[in-house]
Amino acid sequence: MKAEGEGLRQVEARNLRGAHFRYFDFVLVAFVVVILLSNVIGAEKRSFVTLPGIGAWPFGAGILFFPISYLIDDILTEVYGYARARRAIWCGFVALAFVALMEWTVVHLPVAPGWTGQDAYERVFGSDWRIILASMTAFFVGDFVESMTMAKLKIWSQGRHLWMRFWGSTIVGEGIDSLIFYPIAFVGMADWPADTIMQVMLSQFILKVNWEVLLTPVTYAVVGWLKRKEGVDVYDVGTNFTPFATGV
Repeated sequence: MKAEGEGLRQVEARNLRGAHFRYFDFVLVAFVVVILLSNVIGAEKRSFVTLPGIGAWPFGAGILFFPISYLIDDILTEVYGYARARRAIWCGFVALAFVALMEWTVVHLPVAPGWTGQDAYERVFGSDWRIILASMTAFFVGDFVESMTMAKLKIWSQGRHLWMRFWGSTIVGEGIDSLIFYPIAFVGMADWPADTIMQVMLSQFILKVNWEVLLTPVTYAVVGWLKRKEGVDVYDVGTNFTPFATGV
């Protein structure tokens, strides 16, 4: 199988320090927007699918869109390298923190006389501090681990088997995300017994991974298009993989 970047100029990420890419900013914005909207829109909505032989299988509505952020994270790493994906993850993390601050502020503002929507407003935007902590921690750790896994698998596979890199990094990243989020957010809550937490955690993980697998053809098309437009195929040889570094 030919490497997906064959025919492009293969370069190490450390040799692209300061380089300008035409479409990086657009991908970064898409990444941050998906993260914010999936957290706000899907935070409280619970739904279910009916599976043969199993019955109702619960999942959070945010699962329909949140996995796209992990997919974009993989695209950023594959096309632009870990260092630029790291920048995008930090942008997403700071944006989540600012949204949490905004939500807390507007929920606690004095209510105007005659306004009857406060209860619904608090239900949607008044997230418990545990939910906020769980969401931000899971995002931070899960995305960085996924991006690092993606970058190292690319070096190990010599740029081949893009599907393997996407699926492998997704399983690792989404698995860590789920293992962090649900215990922090729900353990000890009366309406979330241990068996419910385990069921929801497993269903979320399975659905998120399968959702990204189904999007593999779209991912191939986007990665191929971006690489052709940017003209390079980036490898993270010698990259500093700490989340807190400022350079390559």
